[in-house]
Amino acid sequence: MGTVIFDLDGTLADTSGDLIGAANACFRGLGLGDLLDPATDAGTALRGGRAMLRLGFSRVDGSGEADVDGQYQTLLDAYATDIDTHTFMYDGAMDAVEALKSNGFKVGIATNKPEGLAQTLLERLGVRDAFASLVGADTLPVRKPDPEHLFEAVRRAGGDPALCCLVGDTATDRNTALAAGVASILVTFGPSGEDMAALKPEILLDRYEDLPTIVERLFR
Repeated sequence: MGTVIFDLDGTLADTSGDLIGAANACFRGLGLGDLLDPATDAGTALRGGRAMLRLGFSRVDGSGEADVDGQYQTLLDAYATDIDTHTFMYDGAMDAVEALKSNGFKVGIATNKPEGLAQTLLERLGVRDAFASLVGADTLPVRKPDPEHLFEAVRRAGGDPALCCLVGDTATDRNTALAAGVASILVTFGPSGEDMAALKPEILLDRYEDLPTIVERLFR
């Protein structure tokens, strides 16, 4: 049987609220107030900490990449302190994971979130033990879209890298799957869901309850 590897932020869970909260904590510490809006900037939040800082500082005259670099660790520290206040698993995500496992598939996570933060978040959400592997941004010398990041998540889950697929929500996930020569399944219910069709994945996923059947067909 195959292995299904999931992205974390924006795929399994909506983490945007806490990510934006951490970025705004950085901006407030600089006396700039809240520069990001959880309602309109959620898509940027799910592209990572540096993307959020860049967006916020783009709204301040005279700011640039040096400010992003200077605040990145502060953002990580703030996020670690308040990592699960607003975060929630998407409807049906864990039911789909358990169904895949019951059908003989292996499941794991490949995320560009630092491994320690991903580990903490999954434990706080009570779902870490459901996944056979977790590979984060700093687990290896490379990360997505390098296919080795995906392949290592598969290997650590006990699977064959030649028989896997990636469930994600960004161009990074699509490009990772392309580089790996495997199918990508992109979710449409995250903050950037309306953009997923333009990435032309093999499969678009509108709801998690459909995933077990989709995966069965994919590997058949």
